[in-house]
Amino acid sequence: MAATIHPPGTAPSIRSTLAKAPTGIRGFDELTGGGLPAGRATLVTGGPGSCKTLFGVEFLVRGAQEFDEPGVLLAFEESAADLTVNVASLGFDLAGLEADGQLIIDAIRIDASEIVTTGDFDLDGLFIRLASAVQSVGARRVVLDTIEVLFGALGDEAIVRNEFTRLLRWLKDHELTTVITGERGREGQLTRYGIEEYASDCVIVLDHRMQDEIATRRMRVVKYRGSLHGTNEYPFLVTDRGLRVWPITSTSLTYAVSTERVSLGVPQLDEMVGGGVYRGSTVLITGTAGTGKTTLAASAVDAACARGESALFVSFEEAPDQIVRNLRSVGIDLGRWVDQGLLRLWGERATAFGLEAHLSGIERLLEESAPTVAVLDAVGSLSNVGAEAEVTSAVVREVDMMKSRGITGILTSLSHDGQQESSSVAVSSVVDTWLLLRNVESDGERNRLLFVMKSRGTAHSNQVREFLLTDHGAELLDVTVGARGVLTGSARLAQAAEERAAAADRSAELERRRLALARRTAAVDAEVAALRAQLATEVAELDRLAAEESRGASARAADRERLARRRESGSADAPPASRDG
Repeated sequence: MAATIHPPGTAPSIRSTLAKAPTGIRGFDELTGGGLPAGRATLVTGGPGSCKTLFGVEFLVRGAQEFDEPGVLLAFEESAADLTVNVASLGFDLAGLEADGQLIIDAIRIDASEIVTTGDFDLDGLFIRLASAVQSVGARRVVLDTIEVLFGALGDEAIVRNEFTRLLRWLKDHELTTVITGERGREGQLTRYGIEEYASDCVIVLDHRMQDEIATRRMRVVKYRGSLHGTNEYPFLVTDRGLRVWPITSTSLTYAVSTERVSLGVPQLDEMVGGGVYRGSTVLITGTAGTGKTTLAASAVDAACARGESALFVSFEEAPDQIVRNLRSVGIDLGRWVDQGLLRLWGERATAFGLEAHLSGIERLLEESAPTVAVLDAVGSLSNVGAEAEVTSAVVREVDMMKSRGITGILTSLSHDGQQESSSVAVSSVVDTWLLLRNVESDGERNRLLFVMKSRGTAHSNQVREFLLTDHGAELLDVTVGARGVLTGSARLAQAAEERAAAADRSAELERRRLALARRTAAVDAEVAALRAQLATEVAELDRLAAEESRGASARAADRERLARRRESGSADAPPASRDG
């Protein structure tokens, strides 16, 4: 059976017949197959600083702005003014949404010391207050932040359980998609009372942890009734545009491909990979320190800008000005492209942030710059930020970001002695083209070699080329083979000198033989001319003799004819002969 090919963006994902309300939180709707269960309650639990409130606020803001679903926020911990100020840095204008009638923030102050429980206690007053807010804006979404503050005033766990169940039923009866935030409990419990997670249709756990002195946030969907969902832990980040979740499902292989080839800036290298690499493909350049990885990547950027295309160069080891200065020494002037607005240079230490912040920064740069070629220089330095599997996953997501946008991506990664055919980031199986640079030591010097390890869809060269950094850019030399194999550096120059000397000797010998042959030809020609002259003389002599013979024969014939006539005439004139008797 032939494989089914889905156009970009149409590949089947997590499907469910359950109605869902998209949150608008980037990445989250992908791992849940569309968002939160519509008309049902979702519990978001976590420790301090895990972004529970921010999750709920963004759920309301995105719903009002993007999906035309007004919302109500009941806050039991913070005032409306505090909430408005706290989320303003993320670009959320709660006051503006309230003014437009798309949101209501109702901050309810609850102080357990002021509450005396007598007789039966219920939340009818809360229901009335909530119903009024919902009706006033036609709300479809509700956030209750934080539920433990409300239940903490009740005291009796039985009352908490009954009233929470009644609250969820009321919300469901009114078809309100609800987010309830809760605090993590003790001894492994998801919540303080340990009952909220059982009554909720969906449970999301947020976590804020420290690992190797780097703060990271993780999200996990523990429960989702009636729907398939991602069950792993997923990193997420707080950005100036809200939350950003990085689910592995975002790396689906549904991007478009191109048959157009683009130059890597080195003509000889383009020839080795069939005329250039495919546009939108990914190139990995690996090698030990000083092999020219950055220079080779910069050559591709320089070529792209020379074509009038925009480019992005991200470095995790060097400052932008340092990159421009250093590349000028090999004849590559990236500064002119920066001045023309075709190139954006960005540099920052990989250890400055966690992997989530790193991914978010790269995504932001790709969105703002919209390059056709993007270089991520020294991605191997990310290994200092997280575990090997996490770093590999992050780089794979970067590759997917570029492929999904049709960007030709170039990654450089350091390899160490003993692992020359690998790199510090295990992504060689993900990229389309892999170029390996290697330093070799021979005859007291170190020289660079370039190998094309792979190039998908291309009948690439299997030759080893010497790689030079000249004052006019990178250059690949033709293969020079001697008795000891491929020759580089001084050995190549010596071999070339020997070949030139041998060629000169052969040329001199050829010239000597040519002159000798010319002299021999002249001698033979002279001898032939002499023989021809002698032959001509003999022919002339023969012709003279033949002419003389012809004349003599004619004379003799004439003499015989005269003699014959004379005889005839003489016999007619003579007297008759006398007879003696």
